Amino acid sequence: MRRLALVLLATLAAAPAAHAGTFKPPPGKVYTGVSGGVSTQPYSGEVGKDIAVMGVFVQWDGGFDYAFHAADAAGARLMLHISTQDGYGTPERVTPRGIARGQGDDYLLRLNRRLGEEQNPVYIRFLAEMNQTNNGYSAFDRSGRSRGPSHSTKAFRAAWRRATLILRGGSRAAIDAKLRALNLPPIQGGDGDLPQPKISMMWVPQTEGSPAIKANSARAYWPGGRYVDWVGTDFYSRFPAFEKLERFYKDFKGKPFVFAEWALWGADDTGFVHRFFNWIRSHGRVRMQLYNQGGAPGGPFRLKQYPRSRKLIRAELRKPSHRGRP
Repeated sequence: MRRLALVLLATLAAAPAAHAGTFKPPPGKVYTGVSGGVSTQPYSGEVGKDIAVMGVFVQWDGGFDYAFHAADAAGARLMLHISTQDGYGTPERVTPRGIARGQGDDYLLRLNRRLGEEQNPVYIRFLAEMNQTNNGYSAFDRSGRSRGPSHSTKAFRAAWRRATLILRGGSRAAIDAKLRALNLPPIQGGDGDLPQPKISMMWVPQTEGSPAIKANSARAYWPGGRYVDWVGTDFYSRFPAFEKLERFYKDFKGKPFVFAEWALWGADDTGFVHRFFNWIRSHGRVRMQLYNQGGAPGGPFRLKQYPRSRKLIRAELRKPSHRGRP
């Protein structure tokens, strides 16, 4: 009996926390999804497929309830695309160093509470394309000049780790201890322990930095495997750099892979669609792909502009490997 009890305790100690996980589809399946706006339409109607994941873009310190409602209405899991700006060139609401130092904790605590109310897993795409200079939280401007300590890759990594610890939740004392070990201040504001929601942190840089300098590579922004649940990138037909995609995929092993955005852009390119889906089939870690239809009805990614590609995507998504609603 004593031996059985010891085995049970060891098993429980080794088991992952209930709030941590990838929440992948079943083996051999790929979740299909859509981003852009707060409706699955017209995309779902055009491809004849319900989605498993709905991506909604939200801004720091803004509201986010609408994103949860949109995903619920679609019968899908939510992917939150969180940015510190309301689009390229707009003012930042907080800097990476500000997040690392706790200046954004009110927002993170508020989001943690809302995530704790959700029964379904939620995917957090936090400060994506961080090595893309048009994003204010990127460490470098277009010329390759540093944006300073408040935007350094070190500050970004610290911001990511802090956000992950707070959003995953748990004992306040335990979180503060982990923050202290990272030389970061304790949680700022609120009191009591934090909810432990079902979330997955998605780290989604570009495969190559813009500007394409070593200091702005994806690796420079890597916060460490314990703070990342999925690795992925964004991929568009206008920039079909499959060789760079292959290198990136091989550089970051051991995590499920997501195309958090992909889309046709500028041409009805069935060759790209064929190659894209063949690439997914030949790379078993790819477990999720979200088409970015964009927010504007006349935007450049809308499938109505690409009838031949739309037909091919529809045929691909009919295959049993592509999973609709979870």
